Amino acid sequence: MPAPLMQTVRRSLLVTSATLASLALTAPVSLAAPPIPSPSAPASPSAGVSPSAGASPSAGVSPSAGASPSKGATATPPAGMSTVGGVRLGQAGTQVDLAGGAPVLPKDVTARSWIVADAESGEVLAAHNAHWRLAPASTLKMLFADTVLPRFPGTARHKVTPKDLEGLGPGSSLVGIKENETYSVHDLWLGVFLKSGNDAVRVLSAMNGGIGPTVAAMNEHAEELQALDTHVVSPDGYDASGQVSSAYDLTLIARSGLQKKDFREYCSTVRAAFPGETKKDKKGKTTRGTFEIQNTNRLLRGDYDISQYPGIAGVKNGNTTNAGATFTGVAERGGRVLLVTVMNPEKSAHNEVYKETAALFDWGFQAAGKVRPVGELVPPKGAAQSSAQPSKGTGEDSAATGGAGGPGDGSAKPVAGAVTGKGAGGVGVAMAITGGVLVLLAGAAYLVNRRWPLPDLVRRRR
Repeated sequence: MPAPLMQTVRRSLLVTSATLASLALTAPVSLAAPPIPSPSAPASPSAGVSPSAGASPSAGVSPSAGASPSKGATATPPAGMSTVGGVRLGQAGTQVDLAGGAPVLPKDVTARSWIVADAESGEVLAAHNAHWRLAPASTLKMLFADTVLPRFPGTARHKVTPKDLEGLGPGSSLVGIKENETYSVHDLWLGVFLKSGNDAVRVLSAMNGGIGPTVAAMNEHAEELQALDTHVVSPDGYDASGQVSSAYDLTLIARSGLQKKDFREYCSTVRAAFPGETKKDKKGKTTRGTFEIQNTNRLLRGDYDISQYPGIAGVKNGNTTNAGATFTGVAERGGRVLLVTVMNPEKSAHNEVYKETAALFDWGFQAAGKVRPVGELVPPKGAAQSSAQPSKGTGEDSAATGGAGGPGDGSAKPVAGAVTGKGAGGVGVAMAITGGVLVLLAGAAYLVNRRWPLPDLVRRRR
């Protein structure tokens, strides 16, 4: 048996007994929508590691409450936050359970909220204010993509009307879409992922029936994913009153998106040619050239003060006045895949969000197998039912075909089940981990999928 799989089996055996003993208490909490905690009862974050006992969440409030404080403001997380994924994740301060030989967490991480999780198993290795509802900026585009991507084939084409581009906020990030020009859906998604183009989001939203229906679909999808800290007001992540998410939710959303082959392709692309404006020369000949766009994810592309992170394969960055800098990344090392989300570092140094993400990745890869998880990334609401009826397909994304995006397009709503495949240029490791614990709750049998496999990631395109 390969060593990584043996490690997985050992960890599963160690946690199974505890899972069986505690699942009757924890599963109903994890799988139900908890009340949204009130943001009006702040508590100072713990200076060290919080105890394992947690306070009960406070009474729920309107989803529009809890908007992130502005970048320069002093703020503390609510005393009671959501406990989706585990009680400790609802506590303020840093949550980590170091075992023998585990490295200490990096001391220079200043983000208001962050999380380090195993993308395959869903184990949360460490977190800091994981459920603090903050402004997400353009990381919310991950939810937009996970919701809308399956609805249109990449080959579909759309001629942009002036109405499509209405409502763009001042200072929006743009890819450079022009009215009365025709673009493929593939082009538009490159604009969303590489340049964080709010104009591309607006055009895709128009194709999807408009901003209102798209926002409604995104909120519905967030609920299905159990990303219950998330409330969408604008599909592009532009600052809006009441628009919030959390490090925990953004990690859930990224994990769902990465089940889709086209999502992985777009978020790992470093640079691409984008259609320009149609022009006529003096002889009346019509031409349309292209211009290069580059991914604004600095861990993927690198910058003068930060290197391309080894093994990075996406996902999405964001930055607004209200949200500060936000980022969710996925990286692979030694057959292990980690997800890290960092929200709003207090330090204002250039590329600070990427530097703190890289430090947490480094810690996570060193600490994996040497820390006890403090929580888990829960599967979507429908995953338990799907895991009881595994897909009969084979190959990459076999468990995610035949859905809304059409048969075999690899874009359907993800399900829990073993997935194998090569990936286009892939990271080189087939991540097919099976699992499940059969438990009895209140006299009924439930198949609980404890591991939600992630297909091979597409390696960055140079």
